[in-house]
Amino acid sequence: MKTISVVTPCYNEEGNVREVYERVHTLMASLGCYRYEHIFIDNASRDATFAVLKEIAAVDPNVKVIRNARNFGHLRSPMHAVLQAQGDAVIVLLSDLQDPPEVVGQLISEWEKGTPIVIAVKHKSREAAPMFLARKLFYRIVNRLSDDVETYENFTGFGLYDRQVIDLVRQFDDPYPYFRGMIAEIGLPHAEITYEQQRRKHGKSKNNFYTLYDLAMLGITKLSKVPLRLVTFSGFAGSLLSLLIGVTYFAYKLLFWQRFTVGIAPIAIGMFFFGSLQLLFMGVIGEYIGNIHTQVHKRPLVVERERLNFQYEPGKPHVREAAAAAAASAGH
Repeated sequence: MKTISVVTPCYNEEGNVREVYERVHTLMASLGCYRYEHIFIDNASRDATFAVLKEIAAVDPNVKVIRNARNFGHLRSPMHAVLQAQGDAVIVLLSDLQDPPEVVGQLISEWEKGTPIVIAVKHKSREAAPMFLARKLFYRIVNRLSDDVETYENFTGFGLYDRQVIDLVRQFDDPYPYFRGMIAEIGLPHAEITYEQQRRKHGKSKNNFYTLYDLAMLGITKLSKVPLRLVTFSGFAGSLLSLLIGVTYFAYKLLFWQRFTVGIAPIAIGMFFFGSLQLLFMGVIGEYIGNIHTQVHKRPLVVERERLNFQYEPGKPHVREAAAAAAASAGH
């Protein structure tokens, strides 16, 4: 019997986690032909999220809970939980209930046809229209800038990933992972399931300008060198433009010495213009240097404070890896 792992990251979601659990539990019970584990990773919530999860885990051994020592961010924490999953397929499902758990059944059905990656794509959303359009524009920009990597529009990470895909993700060994980009970069065959994203029922969104900007910059810098090329080309273009303006100014001054008086305004404007361009380009380069800085540090994704219902310890080999190692040693 195959095992399905459902991974649900949460932070301050006390009003949602029980409903997420119940809807997933009902769905998996209706399917009936799979073992499953539901891994919740609590990113050091400040409300009663962990207490609710602890109550659920006490009565259902299929529910496994990881509690982080502190808030490790919206990228590192989910990735850590994904890498702890033991299933033949791993499903990432957020705890805000904007992505309907009932779609999981469709993901599994498509996976059973032999598709290693099944992504859920929102064709419509009940969130604010300007935000939905802004996200859609971001996906298109990243797709245009990506170096030979086909990204998926309106894909938030909600989807199903075969064990071979998770093993490939593990090999990235990225301390600040951009999961959606990894899935696109792997490039294995994929299927798309469309759904309508719901409005959040309880609590407030944890996304703000900084987290959205961080995600946007991460998506661009992880998948593309185009911004760096634009900096170089802009430098050449700016140098050529400055040369042409300088030659034109000099020629006009020689031809109309008495009548051609410009003053210092063009100089001041030019200085501010090129100064702002330099700051912009330094920021672009800084984003790439920041990625290198993070990679060099090689910090762990998270530090765990507590885990519930796990039969193996963090850091130990995956059960499949351990079995393969034992079989190899027995063969010798």
